[in-house]
Amino acid sequence: MKKYTGIISSLLVIGFLFTACERIDLEGIGELNKLELWYSPYTSDAAPLPEDCVLIDFVEKDLGISLTAVPLPTNKDEQAEVLLDAAKSNSLPDIFMVNRDVLTTLVRENYVTRVDGLYALMPERTLKMYDDTSIQAASFDGVCYGLSQSGSIDRNEGILIRKDWLDKLGLSIPVTLDDYYDVMKAFTFNDPDGNGRNDTYGYGAYVDIRAIEEGLGCRFAPFFGAFGVEGTFNSTKGNAGLNIHKPEYKQALEYIHRLSEDGLIDPRWTVHSKNSFREAWKSGKIGMMREQNAAFAMESNYKEFDERFPDAEWILIDPPVGPNGKSSVGAYATGYRTYAVSRRAQELGKMPIIAKFLEWLSTDGYITAAYGEEAVNYMIDDNGALTIEGLPDPKLAYTQKAAAPVLQLRNLVFYNGDDELAVRYPTWYSINGKEMSPLKLLRDMQGKPWTIAINNLPGISKDLKGFYEECVKDFVTGRRDLDTWESWLKEFDKHGGADWERRCIQYAEENALLLDDAKVSSKSKSKDKQKD
Repeated sequence: MKKYTGIISSLLVIGFLFTACERIDLEGIGELNKLELWYSPYTSDAAPLPEDCVLIDFVEKDLGISLTAVPLPTNKDEQAEVLLDAAKSNSLPDIFMVNRDVLTTLVRENYVTRVDGLYALMPERTLKMYDDTSIQAASFDGVCYGLSQSGSIDRNEGILIRKDWLDKLGLSIPVTLDDYYDVMKAFTFNDPDGNGRNDTYGYGAYVDIRAIEEGLGCRFAPFFGAFGVEGTFNSTKGNAGLNIHKPEYKQALEYIHRLSEDGLIDPRWTVHSKNSFREAWKSGKIGMMREQNAAFAMESNYKEFDERFPDAEWILIDPPVGPNGKSSVGAYATGYRTYAVSRRAQELGKMPIIAKFLEWLSTDGYITAAYGEEAVNYMIDDNGALTIEGLPDPKLAYTQKAAAPVLQLRNLVFYNGDDELAVRYPTWYSINGKEMSPLKLLRDMQGKPWTIAINNLPGISKDLKGFYEECVKDFVTGRRDLDTWESWLKEFDKHGGADWERRCIQYAEENALLLDDAKVSSKSKSKDKQKD
C-alpha cells in the first residue's frame, strides 16, 4: 500500500492547530500531564493492563505523562453504548478507540476534534502506521477526525477440522456441502472422541457480526460462500446489492437450518460469547469451525487444548463448494482500528501530549508495548534479536497467556510488517511434537478463496439491524418458518431494508467501488477432484 509520503510536509504548512501548542513545555504542567486512554484489549479473556506495569512506569518516567488506561468492552454494541453515554455526560476520555458508526455520531454532535494536525507531530508513527487510505477512512467532508491504523490482518481465518476424528472414523476431507454435512453428522453421532458419550458436535460457532458480514456473522460465512452470497453486500458491477435479497441467501439459510435442526451445530452458538466458543473447542467438543490463526495456533491459546488432547490434530481445509462450484471463506475488507480525541482534550491543550505519547509507542516504547519487559517477557540474544530463550520464568514469555495483561496495548503499536509478524507469531511444538506455526497458518489461510467487500458503506439503523439479525437467526433455529421468507423480506424492506440497499448501491457507484469480480481467487473444485 503506497504510503502517504506528502502528509507530513503539507500538514507542517497547514499547522492549523499546533502553532502555539508546540511551544508548551511538558515538564511541570500539572493536570495537562494526565492522559486517559480507553483502549480495545488485545486479548479479550485476559485481565486489563496493570496499573503498576512497566509500560505505565516508562510513560511516566520517559514522557512525564501519568497514563490511565481503561479497557473498552469487546462487544461492539456494548462498546458503542459506553462511548455514547460518556459523550452525553461530557466524560469522554482524552483518546479512545471507536468504530466508524459511533465516530459519525460523535462528529455530528461535536464531541470529538479534528486530528489532522497530529500527523506532523508524529513523523515516525505517521510513516509507519498511516497512509492516504487510512486517513480517508476516518474523514468527513475532507476533515480527519480519527487516527486510523491497520486493524486485524486481512484473511486471517479459515476452516479448521479435527483430522484425528476424520482418521478415527475413516472419513475423507470434505469438499462439497454434502461432504461437509456427512462429516458433521459423523462427528456428532459416531463418537469421534471415543468416550462412549454423545457429547460432540460437527460444527462450532457463535454470532460474530461485522459490518461487512451481517446476519449470522462471519462464523457461518463459508456456508453462504458456497452459494455466492457471503458478506452483507455484493460488490460486483453486475449483481450489486444486499445479499439478503438474493435467492441464494435463502438457500444458504436452508442448509444451515438443516444443520441446526439435525443437531450438528453446537446448540450454544446463539448464546456463545467469543470466549465461551473458544472454551468449547478447547474442551474437545467441536470437530469443525472457522477460527483465527493466532486464536488457534499461538502457544498461549492452543496450550489448554494441547494439554487435554495431546494426540489430537487440527488441519486447515478449503471452504465448502456449493452446487454451482462457488466457494469462499467469507468477505473481507481492509479494516482499520481508529482512535479519536475528545473535544475536551483539545480544549485543555492536550493534543501535543497525545502526539508525544503515540510517537513514543511507535519508537522507544514499541518493544515494551508489543512484547513486555526485558528479562521478564523476552530476552535479546547476541545478535540483537528478540527471543524467549533464557527467560528466568518461561511461563511469563510474551507468547504465553500469563503475559497477556501487560500486552493489552499491542493494538496501538502493531503495524503488521513481515519482520514484526515473524516475532509475533513464533513457531513452537505441541506435546506430540507437531510443528505449530501461526505465521504459516496465516499465509495458508490467505491462500484460500476469499471475497472482497466494500468498507464504510452507509450504516444500517439500530432498529433495522436488530430486526435483521434476530430474524435471520430465528429462521435458522426454526422459530420462524422459512416458507415465510419472501413475506418477511417485504417486511424487512418496509423497515428500511430497501432504502438501505439503495443508499449502499449509490455510495458504491459514486465512489467507483464496484468490481468486475469480487473474488480474490477462484478455486473451482468438483466432487470427484482428488482430495488431500
